[in-house]
Amino acid sequence: MKLVVRVIEAKNLPPTDPNGLSDPYVRLQLGKHRFRTKVIKKCLNPKWDEEFSFRVDDLNEELVISVMDEDKFFNDDFVGQLKVPISIVFEEEIKSLGTAWYSLQPKSKKSKNKESGEIRLSIYFLQNNATMESNDSGDLLLHPRMTELPSRSSTSPSNSSSPVREEITSAKDEKSSTQKTITGRIAQIFSKSSDMSSTASRRSIDLDQSEISKVEVSEMKAEDQSSNETFEEAMRKLQSADQGSEIPSNLPAGVFIDQQYVIAPEDLNELLFSSDSNFLKSLAEVQGNTELEIGPWKFENDGEIFKRLVTYVKAPSKLIKAVKAYEEHTYLKADGKNFAVLVSVSTPDVMYGSTFRVEVLYVITPGPELPTGEQCSCLVVSWRMNFLQSTMMKGMIENGARQGMKDSFDQYATLLSQTVKPADLKDLSSNKEQALASLHAEPESDWRLAVQYFGNFTVFATVFMGLYVLVHIWLAAPSTIQGLEFGGLDLPDSIGEFVVCAVLVLQGECMLGKISRFIKARAQKGSDHGIKAQGDGWLLTVALIEGSSLASVDSSGLSDPYVVFTCNGKTRTSSIKFQKSNLTWNEIFEFDAMDDPPSVLDVVVYDFDGPFDEAASLGHAEINFLKANIADLADIWVPLEGKLALACQSKLHLRIFLDNTRGGNVAKDYLSRMEKEVGKKINLRSPQANSAFQKLFGLPPEEFLINDFTCHLKRKMPLQGRLFLSARIIGFHANLFGNKTKFFFLWEDIEDIQVIPPTFSSMGSPIIVITLRKGRGVDARHGAKTQDEQGRLRFHFQSFVSFNVAHRTIMALWKVRSLSPEQKVEFVEEQSDSKSLISDESGSFLGLDDVSMQVTSWRYLAGVSWTVGSWKSLVILIILILLGYLRT
Repeated sequence: MKLVVRVIEAKNLPPTDPNGLSDPYVRLQLGKHRFRTKVIKKCLNPKWDEEFSFRVDDLNEELVISVMDEDKFFNDDFVGQLKVPISIVFEEEIKSLGTAWYSLQPKSKKSKNKESGEIRLSIYFLQNNATMESNDSGDLLLHPRMTELPSRSSTSPSNSSSPVREEITSAKDEKSSTQKTITGRIAQIFSKSSDMSSTASRRSIDLDQSEISKVEVSEMKAEDQSSNETFEEAMRKLQSADQGSEIPSNLPAGVFIDQQYVIAPEDLNELLFSSDSNFLKSLAEVQGNTELEIGPWKFENDGEIFKRLVTYVKAPSKLIKAVKAYEEHTYLKADGKNFAVLVSVSTPDVMYGSTFRVEVLYVITPGPELPTGEQCSCLVVSWRMNFLQSTMMKGMIENGARQGMKDSFDQYATLLSQTVKPADLKDLSSNKEQALASLHAEPESDWRLAVQYFGNFTVFATVFMGLYVLVHIWLAAPSTIQGLEFGGLDLPDSIGEFVVCAVLVLQGECMLGKISRFIKARAQKGSDHGIKAQGDGWLLTVALIEGSSLASVDSSGLSDPYVVFTCNGKTRTSSIKFQKSNLTWNEIFEFDAMDDPPSVLDVVVYDFDGPFDEAASLGHAEINFLKANIADLADIWVPLEGKLALACQSKLHLRIFLDNTRGGNVAKDYLSRMEKEVGKKINLRSPQANSAFQKLFGLPPEEFLINDFTCHLKRKMPLQGRLFLSARIIGFHANLFGNKTKFFFLWEDIEDIQVIPPTFSSMGSPIIVITLRKGRGVDARHGAKTQDEQGRLRFHFQSFVSFNVAHRTIMALWKVRSLSPEQKVEFVEEQSDSKSLISDESGSFLGLDDVSMQVTSWRYLAGVSWTVGSWKSLVILIILILLGYLRT
């Protein structure tokens, strides 16, 4: 039998922290099985709404429910507890205590806090032939005897007790007195049978009332079944309630499936998660699972949560026997195109099963359009381990779970591929040619653009006034010379004539400005559209399709926008569109092949103002290839940033393709070039090391690790970790007692790198100070030591084992990424003459900096040994000093 305990909420909990609040969580224990809820920070009336199931083998056991206060640095504080004998639940006619408030009891009668608050629970047995139904308020239907529970007052909760509480106390006393001997247990059985007979006689008296209650229960069940929504209706309800939340990111433990299928996203979601789908049944047959029970989808918390429960007996494997598994499916996002479902898997019967849960995230997003016109969906399945309790077997549990999940999802992917056709990679690659071939920039004649550009009221008014003045000069007789006039100089004779002359001058200046702007813009009309890329390497292709709601800086409410793309120091410029806010370009730009993979594509939209005013930016955007999926960039609307763009919600429609024409030897070629810069042999890292590096920082598969160093990150206090260097990023990771610090920034973000000599505060180690450009590295600001008056972040790294190698590698990678191609060639020629190539196996390359670093390291270790305070420290100090001087 399964006992289900739903922990709903608590109220009036006593404060245990100095701030007058608590961080409560609930710990449940039945026999050897233990569970705990999540922690609610700084709350005295927390709401958990979590459900747990226990396997019951002995009805004489007690369910112990303890409310605890989390403390990060000391032992968790005890708030209150509740003990419920399982026999009390089993003896109920409907095998349920219903949903009710229970008073929490202090740890002992001598405790200072006599009032420990109240907790709301729902406790019932889960049976195969009957399920507990819910009413509209979310509470379980109670037995008639349970409806007689008196309500507890907030003034004196300890004095108001319920019949259930009295039964719990009496049953506890009876259990403690009868379990001591075998005779007592036999007497307990007989007393239990007599109690049951007396209970039956008592219930027979109230037969009519119980029958009426059963009829009411059955009627409410029928009403609930008739009011159940279909899966399609529920999806529409979730779609209407979606507020544009972001798609959840992949879980950190890894990705099992990342595949595109020829099916619409909503159809794939219905296939995998609809109650009418047979996919789970087919999967259970393939995996050998039995006793599959798929619960209905239900809305909870006033329609905010949509979830269901799936149970089955998992097939035995080489490591574990057949065990019962519980899966709780919860929708995190459903907007009609994007779907995210979180599945929490618990196996309480397995060893240490009560200490962890496996969480699996299914994300369904639209894929690129196929050449056949069919819709394509991308399915990504990631996972992580959620440990409810700390255990020394954590590593073994993770490894075993990873292997078991991998085998299961291999079968999952095979079955899904048999059901739905996977998208062919050749079709996806040919999608680039098809997408670009369909774009044709419409040629516009100069006369048509001139009519469109000059066809406005300002031009018509200027021409009319000019013609009017010319006709007046032709008809008017020459005036006599008067005032300060002389031959050839005719001045205005009145205020009216002066105003007319001023208006004519201003109109003429405006007209000349428009003519100059038009002529200069037409000189730039060709743009970079259609220019083919040259070379072999990383080829970047950008298709500019259209713009939406672009801001205007002119009084006419329109603009003359053009777009500038910048990548690795190279720019491509689009043509200028006159007097439009929603416009179409359909232009294709190709960047010459690059030796290094690009990191960022900068996009800036300007308004063309001619030679009189500088070009005003209508918005800008940054496309980071390290954070974006290349497949998602094949067709994307990019929101623009900036004051004008945010006010108008400006967007650009782009199609971006990044291809490598050199094949799979990119890493080896890059390392061979970097060896000359560093003056040291750089070995190619294993696929496992590169994969771990990519997962650690969430990098794309083409990113590879070059080198890593142990060092300290200097903030308020030094933090020991590892510095990772790759072709495009420099990252830092540290894990101090479970507190993880992780960040990275691009080489292009670095403005300056300096070396500070060793100081006492740096423990005798040189410090590498990396200064970023203004406004760059915002995601890594938590790792910066300072921020200067210009808003630039500064990072301090120290205590390298081999400072010379680390500094040389950092400088070489930075200069290669930040310098122009001509400067790179000069830098390589200058440095290659003075550096030798030495393999790691033949010994390390030591310069003067390395020697001084070795001495500093010995002295630092000596200082550490001296602080130990033992009598051996003096001997160790003398030995280390001698070794340091011998080494110099």
